[in-house]
Amino acid sequence: MIVREWKCLCPQETAEGFLGHLRATGVDEARVVPGYLGHQILTRQAGGGQIEFTLLTWWASLDHAKAFAGAQTDEQASRAVLYPGDERYRIIPETTVRHYDVRETVWTGPGK
Repeated sequence: MIVREWKCLCPQETAEGFLGHLRATGVDEARVVPGYLGHQILTRQAGGGQIEFTLLTWWASLDHAKAFAGAQTDEQASRAVLYPGDERYRIIPETTVRHYDVRETVWTGPGK
């Protein structure tokens, strides 16, 4: 299993709008790609009136994550997928992503 991590900074005043935009673009596009297993959206205060967004998408394999990115090579797969309309929210996106091999997952909360 692979986790694909992407981050951006977003002004606090546009963060709620960007959250909806992120769901309607990157998340909704990922959901229909074979091998998609789920996602998480994380936020934190980043200082200076900025919110850091982290989008984690979970994939059955690196090849599935590459398919989402429209990539043929590992290098191409490391390029962020950005969307029209991102600029409305004045985000500062990372242009590369990271892929992680999931070695272990333990969930001890509700729904266990």
